[in-house]
Amino acid sequence: MALTADSLRGKEIILAGGTGGLGSVVAALLLEEDARLTLSFLRHEKRARQWEGRATLVQADLASSSDRVRLLDAAPSLYGLVIFAGDPARVSEASQMEPAMLQSHAVNYLGPVLLAREAAERMKAAAIPGAIVLISTMQANALFPGSTAYAAQKEALQYAARILARECRGARNIRVNVVSPGVTAAGMAEASIASGKYDRLINEDVISRFGRAEDVARAVRFFLEPDNYITGQVLCVDGGVTL
Repeated sequence: MALTADSLRGKEIILAGGTGGLGSVVAALLLEEDARLTLSFLRHEKRARQWEGRATLVQADLASSSDRVRLLDAAPSLYGLVIFAGDPARVSEASQMEPAMLQSHAVNYLGPVLLAREAAERMKAAAIPGAIVLISTMQANALFPGSTAYAAQKEALQYAARILARECRGARNIRVNVVSPGVTAAGMAEASIASGKYDRLINEDVISRFGRAEDVARAVRFFLEPDNYITGQVLCVDGGVTL
């Protein structure tokens, strides 16, 4: 399989939560290839407006069924869906655990999984072969103390993605995969890197450098390639942290 410069030209792709640090780099990459993008955002409208004129913008809460319908309606010939939406669900004391877990369930699992399944149904109905990529985290693939509220929902997301991949394989040819970033200097981990939280990974020679948004973007682009033969997989883009 060779990635070709024009294989995504004209294809409709939704980047859900795609105006943040990781999503914006993927969006820029796909726009270079003349893909037709729809970007969703929830709260950061000013950041999202920077994409006006280059992509269709939809304000949407993925946990809302009506918002998911509006988002999918914005791309009637949908080929690709990438779901970046997430919440770090950080907990500093025991009393915060229950509300954090409920919020994490809605944002990190329920909304993304329902959107992925609804997108797949539309692709099937339209007989459009396509690709769905969900974004997880290294914390779903190794044990990180203090990450219960966040990591458990992301691990469940990965399992649900593999089930959907099995349901969509064969003649339907809708591929479903997951990209699981490590300590990446964009998105949720950016502030943690700046605080020095992960410096030990460099100092102890666990990784050679922190991840970049471009590392994740290349992995997403790989899974979006129309000629890709891979489905139901989780790709850890973490420099070896989870080893």
